[in-house]
Amino acid sequence: MKRDEKIFELIQKERVRQESGIELIASENFTSPQVMEAMGSVLTNKYAEGLPGKRYYGGCEVVDVVETLAIERVKELFGASWANVQPHSGAQANAAVMLAVLKPGDKILGFDLSHGGHLTHGSTVNFSGKLYEPTFYGVEKETGLIDWNKVVDQIRSEKPKLVIAGASAYSRDWNYEAMRGACDEVGALLMADISHPSGLIAKGLLNDPLKHCHIVTSTTHKTLRGPRGGVIMMGEDFENPWGLKTPKGKTRMMSSLLDSGVFPGTQGGPLEHVIAGKAIAFGECLTDEYGAYVQQVRANAQAMNKAFIDKGYDVISGGTDNHLMLIDLRSKNISGKLAENTLIKADITINKNMVPFDDKSPFVTSGIRVGTAAVTTRGLVEADMPRIVEFIDRTLMNHENDNEIAVVREEINAWMNQFPLFKGYEG
Repeated sequence: MKRDEKIFELIQKERVRQESGIELIASENFTSPQVMEAMGSVLTNKYAEGLPGKRYYGGCEVVDVVETLAIERVKELFGASWANVQPHSGAQANAAVMLAVLKPGDKILGFDLSHGGHLTHGSTVNFSGKLYEPTFYGVEKETGLIDWNKVVDQIRSEKPKLVIAGASAYSRDWNYEAMRGACDEVGALLMADISHPSGLIAKGLLNDPLKHCHIVTSTTHKTLRGPRGGVIMMGEDFENPWGLKTPKGKTRMMSSLLDSGVFPGTQGGPLEHVIAGKAIAFGECLTDEYGAYVQQVRANAQAMNKAFIDKGYDVISGGTDNHLMLIDLRSKNISGKLAENTLIKADITINKNMVPFDDKSPFVTSGIRVGTAAVTTRGLVEADMPRIVEFIDRTLMNHENDNEIAVVREEINAWMNQFPLFKGYEG
């Protein structure tokens, strides 16, 4: 069969783009070569609807072992008693949970998208806001922080069926214990979506949601540094609170409902080549080397936060406990859209992002979101963060000067060549 040179040329261009620039998108990271190797393996050919040992297809004896390894490793990593590693993404994981525990029209309480939440936490343009009745909590205008007493009061007053903890652009830790107490008072389930800080949580650098939340979801890329995908976990399995029975008359456990929420509820056959990549990544996360990595991620974020503040940038909440920060650019008279498009010219990749109480549309925004997971994978440390911020500031302050931006780009490309990616990987 003729090689598709057009596609492979584009793949090579993307490789060069990733290697040449500074990657600061908080939801992106670089997997290890062995994760990419597994994802390009013959496992992509196998259909395996169902669960290990309970498949609807023959020939699953090998992928059963692969998937079981992924399950056992992620349970060990987080201290979970149960996990499903089949969700194709974090959004799919959240969809499966909601299908399993909610009925259309049920009330949910999530973190406001415009304050740093996620689409799947009740946004009206997403399934979560279309199928269910969304209500929201947010941050305080004066501090950029969540007031947990207000969240507790809101849970008590709204009495939702499901409360969602977690965000895509909030730089502080979460008070899962307080949320669980309020949820127990009103009979609500508490789900934590830890897609962003999951790696820091796994290594004990942030509060542990599995001790307090009924259900925990996560992506497997971002700080976990695995393939793009999702996972659902529980600290302890429990009987469903609605008295739903199995065909044999036994009360269904929550794990059974969640499994069925994934398949056949929201997905068909699992992607066993991706699950193999997840298994490898979870194994990598269990090492001391990975523990040192996530400590460096947070140290780098704190160093970058200081450098931005020293340059006069407005960092929402004034600091960070995890790997990211949200920056309000209104004091610099620059929109998020302009910042994103200008920084791309210098081979710096960030994303525009709404900030709390934003006065611009989601297509323009007043802010940017930056994270340190990817640059830390490349080997950069705290001393490198002020240099990155200097590059960002030079570029933004010269957004109308293409010649200066070109100079910055050349400096960045030369610097990044000192931190090669994909060693030993030819894909």
